[in-house]
Amino acid sequence: MKLSASKRLGFAARVGFVTRGFVVMSLLFAGNSAQADRITLRIATGHPPGVVYAGLMQTYFQAELKRRVEERTDHTINFIEGYSGSIVRTSETLEGVQNGIVDIGGFCYCFEPSNLPLHAFQVMLPFGTMDPTVSLKIAQDVYREVPYLTEVFEEEFNQKLLARIADAGYNLGTSFDWNTVEDLRGIKIAGAGLNLNWLRYAGATPVQGALPEAYTGLRTNVYEGWIMFPSAWVQLKLYEPAPYYTMIGFGSITWHGLTINLNTWNRLPVEVQEILLEVSADYEEQTGSNNLERYATDVAALQELITVKELGPEVREEWAQSLADWPRQMAAELDAQGLPGTQVLETTLEAAESYGHVWPVRYEIR
Repeated sequence: MKLSASKRLGFAARVGFVTRGFVVMSLLFAGNSAQADRITLRIATGHPPGVVYAGLMQTYFQAELKRRVEERTDHTINFIEGYSGSIVRTSETLEGVQNGIVDIGGFCYCFEPSNLPLHAFQVMLPFGTMDPTVSLKIAQDVYREVPYLTEVFEEEFNQKLLARIADAGYNLGTSFDWNTVEDLRGIKIAGAGLNLNWLRYAGATPVQGALPEAYTGLRTNVYEGWIMFPSAWVQLKLYEPAPYYTMIGFGSITWHGLTINLNTWNRLPVEVQEILLEVSADYEEQTGSNNLERYATDVAALQELITVKELGPEVREEWAQSLADWPRQMAAELDAQGLPGTQVLETTLEAAESYGHVWPVRYEIR
């Protein structure tokens, strides 16, 4: 896969300042790995640190990798940071890592519907668990059952998957009050990638969005709501243009990844590789536990600022019923592309149930 001309120009404008750092890093890695190296890694995401996983990249992943490497080896680790899209935007991170523009990138699979159409599989089964630690366990089980989900990064995109990333439970924030699915018909509401179908099947008008532009989009009425977890509503102050947050319980979704460029990976000393995998596994678990811990706090914070309410199970069931046939359609489309769509979705349903989840509507895949 090659970058389009427009993406190449966009990357060049944003990363010219790191080119010299990349040369230095390459020279440092050129020495004998038995010698102490000063390792510089460019780490980036299109999202701001106010988004939980991006903040954890900075405060946990970077900090722990640096600390453990420097405590346990003779090597040192330094980072060139590219948060909030300063090097790669949300839709550019997979390619940015693939082409070596950044060494490590965090991104949502929602922005890669062509390259990674199967990896957003939990989105295809809405109204799943709202517990991000359980969502992560479900994803881990599915990845173990279907090796393709991990292997495709190395085989097609010149990068190694370091960690899966869980989000907190998704609800619906809006600039207006609503109580029934009918209230949303024809209303423009933002989402990302496949979760736009949650809106389309319910009769709302879906609008593709990205969090860095969410505040402006809500303020200027490009859309009147967002499918979003509460931490973003708090940290990005989306409650200002949209002072209603409704607990509908779409589910916690594990559909982000943290990856490293394979060339960078292969240059790292073996002992650093081992620590990197260790820290990545811990970071993966942090995305689940941290989101779980913050959820109640973020909801409480919103309750002090705006109107927060929880709808009854009948509204959730009605919305889920409108989506009842969609997972089967998605599985068939993925199967037709030669991907294990049916296997992945059935495995996900069964894994969720093994952790005690009860679906408001039990989706049938075959």
